[in-house]
Amino acid sequence: MHHNADDFAREEHKGLEGYFPEHSSNSRTSLITSVKMIWLQYRAWTLPVVLSLFLVLWSWPVTSSTVADDATLASPSESFVLAAAEPPRNSTGLTDAVQWDNYTLFINDQRVFIYSGEFHTFRLPVPDLWLDIFQKMVAAGLNAASIYIHWGLTNPAPGVIDFDDWRALQPIFDAAKLAGIFIVLRPGPYINAETTAGGIAHWATSLVASELRTNATDFKEAWTPYVEGIAAAVKPNQVSSGGPIIAVQIDNEYSQTPIQRAEYFAQLERSFLDNGVVVPLTYNDPNEGRNFINGTGAVDIYGLDSYPQGFDCSHPRDWRPVVLNYHQYHEQVNPSQPWYIPEFQGGSFDPWGGPGYDACELLTGPDFQDVFYKQNWASNAKLISYYMLYGGTSWGGIPFPGVYTSYDYGSAIRESRALSPKFDELKRQALFIRSSPEFRKTDWIGDTSTGIPGVTLNGSAAFVTLLKNPDTGSGFFIVRQNNSTSTALTNFSLTVPTSVGTLTIPQTFNSVALNGRQSKVILTDYTFGSKSHVLYSTASVFFAGTIGGRDVLFLFGDSDQSHEFSFTPSGKPTIRPTESNVKLSKDGSSTLVSVLPGSTGLVTVWESDAQLVLFSDPVTAATFWAPVIPSTDNSTPLKNFWQFGSNTTVLVGGPYLVRNATITRSGELALRGDLNDSAILTVIAPPSVKSVSWNGVRVPTDFTGNSGSRAIRTGHLSLSSDIESITPPTLTDWKFADSLPEIKPGFSDADWIVANHTTTNITTKPIFGDGRILYGCDYGFCENIVLWRGHFNATGSETSANLAINGGSAFAASVWINDQFISSTSGGSETNAIYTFPEGSIHEGADNVITVIQDNMGNDEDSNEKSQRGITGFKLNTGNFSVWSVQGKVGGYLEYPDKARGILNEGGLFGEREGWHLPGFDTSTWTSRSLSDGLPSGGAGVGFFVTTFDLSIPKGKDVFASFQFDSINQPYRAILFVNGWHFGKRVANMGPQTKFPVPQGILDYNGKNTVAIVLWALENTAVSPSLDLIFDNVLDGGVGSIAVNNPPWKSRLTI
Repeated sequence: MHHNADDFAREEHKGLEGYFPEHSSNSRTSLITSVKMIWLQYRAWTLPVVLSLFLVLWSWPVTSSTVADDATLASPSESFVLAAAEPPRNSTGLTDAVQWDNYTLFINDQRVFIYSGEFHTFRLPVPDLWLDIFQKMVAAGLNAASIYIHWGLTNPAPGVIDFDDWRALQPIFDAAKLAGIFIVLRPGPYINAETTAGGIAHWATSLVASELRTNATDFKEAWTPYVEGIAAAVKPNQVSSGGPIIAVQIDNEYSQTPIQRAEYFAQLERSFLDNGVVVPLTYNDPNEGRNFINGTGAVDIYGLDSYPQGFDCSHPRDWRPVVLNYHQYHEQVNPSQPWYIPEFQGGSFDPWGGPGYDACELLTGPDFQDVFYKQNWASNAKLISYYMLYGGTSWGGIPFPGVYTSYDYGSAIRESRALSPKFDELKRQALFIRSSPEFRKTDWIGDTSTGIPGVTLNGSAAFVTLLKNPDTGSGFFIVRQNNSTSTALTNFSLTVPTSVGTLTIPQTFNSVALNGRQSKVILTDYTFGSKSHVLYSTASVFFAGTIGGRDVLFLFGDSDQSHEFSFTPSGKPTIRPTESNVKLSKDGSSTLVSVLPGSTGLVTVWESDAQLVLFSDPVTAATFWAPVIPSTDNSTPLKNFWQFGSNTTVLVGGPYLVRNATITRSGELALRGDLNDSAILTVIAPPSVKSVSWNGVRVPTDFTGNSGSRAIRTGHLSLSSDIESITPPTLTDWKFADSLPEIKPGFSDADWIVANHTTTNITTKPIFGDGRILYGCDYGFCENIVLWRGHFNATGSETSANLAINGGSAFAASVWINDQFISSTSGGSETNAIYTFPEGSIHEGADNVITVIQDNMGNDEDSNEKSQRGITGFKLNTGNFSVWSVQGKVGGYLEYPDKARGILNEGGLFGEREGWHLPGFDTSTWTSRSLSDGLPSGGAGVGFFVTTFDLSIPKGKDVFASFQFDSINQPYRAILFVNGWHFGKRVANMGPQTKFPVPQGILDYNGKNTVAIVLWALENTAVSPSLDLIFDNVLDGGVGSIAVNNPPWKSRLTI
């Protein structure tokens, strides 16, 4: 429909050209040209507006004055602002709580720039910590979170919908609402996200005969209970009902052809609508795919994902150029909708054997954010979400085979929940957006490649894009290097139109410096606070707004560069800068401020009862926070949301994190947050604030440290004295038991499942064998370690077996004949090898057993979700196998006992089946043996090591804890269980992960903790692992009380 309307608009435009005959008046011609530009920008909807405006313009008085080309504009007394008419709004037709036009969303009738980050609650399975992440996102200035829900985790078996414990949805919505952040929910069914099967329920990959992600009846039957369950949870939590949900995404990253895929989308959309979802349905296209914009399955709002830097963290300083055509693409494919990027690169995943996530953080570091994020702004995107904002942990069987346990992603918030330097850059950008209502509605005027009317860029190495607010005339010149990968320093100046005429910026020095891999937003005619005005600025805006009736502007810029801005002062000044490198001069009705290199720290440029203008270097700016002061009207559903419940804030400098702030009736500014060190507290608050408290303790503050300021008060925050006493215990007193009885004489697998299927719905069929299917998921064992036992009656001529084993990338398998080890295999997704029986290992005339331990690394994503994990080929050199038996986790996906930790937590090792990894299992009869001593045999095998330790962390502390393995390349794999949770897989001969963060809630900070290590030695070589508990950081503060949900051991029937 959009396409047809767009075509109509083009035809109408052609016909309208004839209505504007040439005229001798340059001014009238200029106005008509402006009308034409408006027409080109807004197309179909502008016809009535343009015709009305035409009549007005045609009767406009003709003058003989002329305007010099690209020179000056009319003086303020002669100029006028022609505000563009508002384009029509669209909605779902089911609610007006969320609407949209070609610029932005409207929520509750307010235009909003959605600035968002991705967070997967299932990768932090501690519901009380979700508020921690949401608070940090809001503190960074974000106003939305994008959240995947994993079908496979919440629908573990056909017809079983499990929204209990950490799979619950309501705690997500409640925490978001408390923090004041909107939610775009992305429930799939397919999500990708580097998760097993891309989120598709494992059982569906085996039981559904048809192609997945089509309109097939059996696939629809599979996903319907899940989608209906999601919709039921969404319905009362939509913003139309006072909740935080503003949109729901349909599936993810797909194509609209063939028609079966489009009809699958249409089925999903109908299911959501029929079950009460009224907010917009959205879609995330894999790059510029043009899918689901029009036609069958089309969504309300289209968007695309972009990872321009790729995923090669091994070369973190090698940059690719920015994407240049996003604005043009948007104008071509969906110009009536706002430009939406549901996933833009916020980091990178790292593969097995990769360099680790610190390199990924460098690949997508603050310089990447500075250049690439602002390039998105330059494309006029007004809905942007960064993937990931907090990556978390792919614990248990969550990951797909391409990634390891950590999903840190090099994100702004690291896996441990620590804030990285990327968080600082994100905050500098997001608070600018939050502070700049004029930036919510901008027209793309042009760039260096197209030319910008009336603008001259001096500096061939620079590239500029102009966005302009059509109502106020505010200009946003987004400047980067023409070669966005360049590391060289360059300089530029701009000649631009302003409300006082054409200016060349800067005025007091020759040029603006632009470092390599740096971007800047140059402002013209920018409004801040209630009535204050910036004529232009080469410095960046950190914060702009009103605090207690005073208009506040906080600018920043690199300390080794010069900066310049011109603003209209208001009120009688009480403070002016005393720093020699900050100069003020009169510039007509404005004050021109020049900041020379060398300026560091916080500088007060202007303070009066009406205004406060500040400048700092970027590092100092990032130490400040602007927490929302919630509305005191408890009847307002969104009282904690900036712009929608409150426009009241304060500025607070110094702490590691400010989580929230309130102002009591008695005038106390009550701040809550975290400290990682003692700090000077700087507060800019309304005059009504009489006192300040930090985490419930009064903090003396005064104005004496600020040279007579009545706007800036300071105090001192000190770390608690008990911080240094919080140290991790040493892991000792390990107990050991063998966990591979399956290779011992006399072991019976009579209770195992006989693997005798001869058909499978899994796409790839066995490559050789006798027709039997040995795929784990066909027998209910779809994840983690699976054991296979193949029986044959030996004649004495058997010398080897040919086995093809598939476990996904980075898998391993070990093979025994009877009780003798043959070898292990690894590499790629599948290996095909001859396993030669050691001399004397065969029992002639008796039952012989080949035992295979196979590590299932998860199912593939995209088109191969139906992954063939198991033994894909088997044959003896002579003779046949009589019986194959298979065993995975207890109960498979139908009857697994640990419902709290869920479907993907356990595998099929004997110790796991017995529950040895669970808290409370009695190891008193086990052998005392140090983990570093390895297995008693000194050879291949599997053993369990278990120990316990106590923690007693004082209240009000947030401890970032990790378990650190040795970093030696050794032939072993290890599984880390913490209080029963599978929170790490160490592959010591591949890496890279040796350190495994584990959050509070999994760890009991005030009680006994159990650690179990599954040690799988891959070769007949002694291995010597080590493991330490470390505290990466201890903060004063934290999000509050964290519940522990670690169900203890109960007797299990060994299968």
